Amino acid sequence: MARWVEKYWIVSWDYARPYRQKVVPYPNVHLVFRDGGGYVRGVGTGHRIEVLDGVGGLFGVTFRVGAVRAVLDGPVSDLTDRLVDAATLFGQDPPARPDVPTVENYLRRGLPARTDPRAELAALAVARIAAEPGITRVDALADVVGTSVRALQRLFAEYVGVGPKWVIRRYRLHEVTERLAAGTPIDWAGLAADLGYTDQAHLTHDFTGIFGEPPTWYARRY
Repeated sequence: MARWVEKYWIVSWDYARPYRQKVVPYPNVHLVFRDGGGYVRGVGTGHRIEVLDGVGGLFGVTFRVGAVRAVLDGPVSDLTDRLVDAATLFGQDPPARPDVPTVENYLRRGLPARTDPRAELAALAVARIAAEPGITRVDALADVVGTSVRALQRLFAEYVGVGPKWVIRRYRLHEVTERLAAGTPIDWAGLAADLGYTDQAHLTHDFTGIFGEPPTWYARRY
């Protein structure tokens, strides 16, 4: 399943009181099995809060970038910021007791035999963004991928679900959280320039949009 699935993940909890879990998005679509059902979550454009209460758990599938396009009637952007019943996309009810073998069988029955070369191109573009901090602009990414800006934007709408600018910002902001985690003093104006922002205010604005709080608050909290 490696050509379709980036990873499987399991979350379990046991809380006496409701716990508010912040979830920050990456440009991946997820399939989630919970409480005997299943749903597909499109890429989120901002953070969300999941309230966890009592005893519970879920089994998740993180799809490779572009993979879900194979089971959609339209672009992956149609899923952005949405939840869709898993049976609607995969044509079958989800397994009642999901684990890796049963979920892989479920996916094999619902996915086509071959992947789409353009999905592979979209996955490559996102991988280059993640691996190369120097990519801070869409035109620079288009040059790396060997296409035009307009063609790149269409590719991302069709296969990723969000635009290339959003993905670039998301991975550059991940670098901010890594520097905060290191605990070293940060020159915010210099960091904003390094990440392709015109000034610190724009960096703070984008960070707050994704993480739900300014970077200095995030640093104190985490």
